[in-house]
Parts: sequence; structure tokens; C-alpha cells
Amino acid sequence: MGERKELVIIGSGPAGLSAAVYAQRAMIDQLVVEKEIFSGGQIVNTERIDNYLGLYGENGYDLAMKFRSHADQLQVPFMEAGVAKVEDKGDYKEIQLENGQTLEAGAVVIATGARHRLLGVPGEKEFTGAGVSYCATCDGAFYKDKTVAVVGGGDVALEDALYLANVCKKVYLIHRRDELRGTKILQENVFASDKIEFLKSCQVSEIKGDGLVQQIDVCDRDGNHKDYDIDGIFIAVGMLPVNEAVKDLVDLNPGGYIVAGEDCRTSCPGVYAIGDIRTKSLRQVATAVADGAVVITSYEQDHQ
Repeated sequence: MGERKELVIIGSGPAGLSAAVYAQRAMIDQLVVEKEIFSGGQIVNTERIDNYLGLYGENGYDLAMKFRSHADQLQVPFMEAGVAKVEDKGDYKEIQLENGQTLEAGAVVIATGARHRLLGVPGEKEFTGAGVSYCATCDGAFYKDKTVAVVGGGDVALEDALYLANVCKKVYLIHRRDELRGTKILQENVFASDKIEFLKSCQVSEIKGDGLVQQIDVCDRDGNHKDYDIDGIFIAVGMLPVNEAVKDLVDLNPGGYIVAGEDCRTSCPGVYAIGDIRTKSLRQVATAVADGAVVITSYEQDHQ
């Protein structure tokens, strides 16, 4: 039999840490399990955050450290371990760790988040946070009157291109197919913009720069390469929810996100989903932190 806790939170991004703070203040016997302490979630890769209330201009990594420090000051218990699978055992949940150990919990909060689908080209990881971004609304303001590229052909990519066209001098929209996949109205708006240049049937082969992104190598369908001078590149080729440990436990939507409403309850009683892993219309630090507060209220209501 593994260690038994009232509540186990899986993930230590903004959502998981927010839930941990609220659980600690409610004196719930909890444990936060995270594969890499300290991971901090996606915000650690954001150079600057201008849209989190009261902390204008905060560096993403510094903000993540403040979140963790808050939890540490409340003496939230942490365990560094990967979670392989969560199973429902009736009156408790069994959490199987990648190291072979198991934990038992009366309830589980899934805060594993989602990861951006990567292009997988040279320079992408090197320049993440230094010209490579996955969120136009987060980072677009830093490129006022500059030249950027957006990679992708779906709604998110088109929305990003249109958003950036209001800020930037020039936007290259790069898609590997002849036609865009986004909704027709978005396509019409993209083609109507004199700031957006559509590079169809093209792929980014390499991202180049010296400390910051300065150039991309673009290859067309015939294998011809051309360099484009840019100040930043926004990659919008999809997200991958980190659902491996619970994909057989709770209902998922077609995109793989855990189906959970604003109360954060899932289809499995005693299992909650918060932050980027759950179905929601907006994935931002503010909504993740809010989920952390809400989920503990739901937990307390369920355990009165």
C-alpha cells in the first residue's frame, strides 16, 4: 500500500500551485507531484508578461518562482516524480509513479497542462523566449513596428496573424499547404490585410539569430530555400494536452482535453481538472490561477 493523502495535485504550474495554496490554507492533507521540480509550467519560457494584473512587465520565470515561493512559505509538500497512470479504486484513487511506487488519494487534481506542438527545426528550442513564441496575445506587443512570421494554417494561426498585423510592420503567414484551414471569415480578413503576406506550400527549415531571432530559412514545395529577415516567429501548429496518465480514467474531448466545466469536476467522481488540461475557451495564467481557487471549493463541497 502506498502513502495515503486526502488530495494529490499532479502538476506545479500556475494552476497546480494555486490549488496547492488554497488546499494548504484549508488544511487539507495534500501532496503536489511534479515530474520536474521546479517546472513552473509554460510561463517559464515567456520573456515578459504584461497581462497578469498587478505585475506588469514581469519575467515569466520570475513570476513562476514567486508562485512556487508562495507555496513554499505555506509549507506545501512536494514530491518529484513522474506519474504514469491514475486509476479509480472506488473509495480512493491509485497514482502509479514512473519509478514503480504508488500513492493513494481520496481525490486527485489533474494540472498537467498542455504543451505546444513544436516545429522540430534547428533553432526553435534555442530561441524560445528570445524571438520564438507560441502566444501572440502574450508577446505580440513586444514587436510593435517590427517584422514577424506566423506558422500555421488553422484558426489560431490566422487569428494570431490578424492580431499581429495591428501591431507589426509586416507579418509573414507560413503554411505547408496551398490553402489555409481556418474559417472563411478569418481567411478573408487575412487576405484583405496589406500587412500579411501568405507564403503557401512552404515550411520553416531553420530559425537563425545571434542571441535573438533574426532570420528564418523557408523551403517551398520544390525544395527551394529563401531567407527572410524577421524579429520574431509565432508558432501556431497546435497544442498537445498532457493527458497520458488519465486518458483511460476521464472523458476527453476530440482534442484530448479533459472534459470539465467551470467547477473543474470531471466524469470521474473525485478527479478534477484545472488549467490548460481542461476544456476552456481561454488558456492564460489568470484563468489557470482562478481554476486553482475554484477546484478547492468544489473539493470541499464534495467532501462536506
